[in-house]
Amino acid sequence: MFGILVAVSCLQPKSSSLHQQLLGSWQLFYGEIKENDSIIIKDVSKSTFIKIINKTHFAFFNQEHNTNVNFYGGAGTYTLDKHHYTETLSYIESTSFRNHKFEFEIEIKGDTLIQKGLEEIPESGIKRYIVEKYIRIPNPSLP
Repeated sequence: MFGILVAVSCLQPKSSSLHQQLLGSWQLFYGEIKENDSIIIKDVSKSTFIKIINKTHFAFFNQEHNTNVNFYGGAGTYTLDKHHYTETLSYIESTSFRNHKFEFEIEIKGDTLIQKGLEEIPESGIKRYIVEKYIRIPNPSLP
């Protein structure tokens, strides 16, 4: 019986390990939106989209290069259960998005975060499947 308990406890850190890997700053380098019969690939050459994740909260912002137009951002809390990542968007300009939960599956491969899921907000007529890929932004103060 003791051997089984040890084996089970050895399996549990994988979730917290993924959580540790998730923490940090990420820059979007690929975005795909599937809506109805269309697939749109986001042009990331004209703007910078950053997502910052700490132990309990996330925040994001988008800024077009060399201009102050089309800036947007948001923030909220999240939960992580294995690879199931759920964001609750609490702070954003659009009131129909506030307190909405967005459920994604995530995967981290090396320095890349891959996030996939359905974004659906019936009040806004939004129903789209997204695939986003982020690269970790190195923190020069960490070893």
